[in-house]
Amino acid sequence: MTYEYERVLTPSAGLRLHLNENTAGCSPKVIEALQRLSREEAAFYPDYDAAVRACADRLGVAEDQVLLTNGLDEGILATAIAALRGSPADSPYEAIVVVPAFDMYAACTDALGGRVIEVTLGADFRFPLDDVLSAIGPRTKVIFLTNPNNPTGQLIPREALLTIARAAPAASIFVDEAYADFSGDTLIGSPDMPELPNIVVGRTFAKAYGLAALRAGALVSAVGTLTPIRRIVPPYSINACAAIALPIAVADEEYRMWYLDQVCRSRELLYAALDRLRVGYWRSAANFVLVNFGMSAPSVIKALAAREIYVRDRSRDPGCDGCVRITTGVVEHTTACISALEEILCERP
Repeated sequence: MTYEYERVLTPSAGLRLHLNENTAGCSPKVIEALQRLSREEAAFYPDYDAAVRACADRLGVAEDQVLLTNGLDEGILATAIAALRGSPADSPYEAIVVVPAFDMYAACTDALGGRVIEVTLGADFRFPLDDVLSAIGPRTKVIFLTNPNNPTGQLIPREALLTIARAAPAASIFVDEAYADFSGDTLIGSPDMPELPNIVVGRTFAKAYGLAALRAGALVSAVGTLTPIRRIVPPYSINACAAIALPIAVADEEYRMWYLDQVCRSRELLYAALDRLRVGYWRSAANFVLVNFGMSAPSVIKALAAREIYVRDRSRDPGCDGCVRITTGVVEHTTACISALEEILCERP
């Protein structure tokens, strides 16, 4: 089986509620800083000291425990390379992926010649701790876990994450916390982290900070764990705009908190609307909600697109038949989506 990232429509107009982006955009202070970019700054290789320092301060770790990456995608790829390099063709190294999951985990593993071991979430998307532990073997080199999960929005119990890390000390435990700003739940700063150096936490500045187009991510782990990964990441993979924007974005806590509040209010508005419409869904700890439209899913997606409102079809993911993922960002955008859903679901022949 071949794995690859599913590329989806990226329309230039309308409501983009399909890619979990920050629907408000970045902090205005970021744009002001980028407008001051000089010709020389554009011509010279960027310096990352301020960006690393800002990221470390924001996450509450030492600077040498942070590795900036070109979006979290590069962090996933670099971690996979460090874990799976040298995988023999006749008996490949293995990566455990709890599915449904972000496409990049399996795509990177497959591209490196590793073997993808899929473990499916349990009933109602319960985290399958026993199944993950059973899948760990002598060839397990990396375990990919997303907390909160994408596309379900469900949290993994912290003790489950720690149990897995203890059960596979020779493997990298990659905990993707792309949506941790919205959940408020993170392993970073946990008193258990020093005794578990095999945990690598991935963070992104695309979601809560609105820097998706600038490609800014980070890995946080023990110094010794990051050392082989640092050798893989190119020396100037972060562009000058991202290096300038990152310290400004993380410093604007007022703007981040405003957007987190918008997401929280949007989720509650969408829950209430789906309850009225008698449509199933799962409560989410992220900036999106997975909705079960059942057999109506294709027609709902098509009808929303006709109104220039774009949502993500997740019906091909394991356990997600008939499911659609809807980004919950700016309240105004969410109310527009709700109005469209009411029109679509309540219209009569």
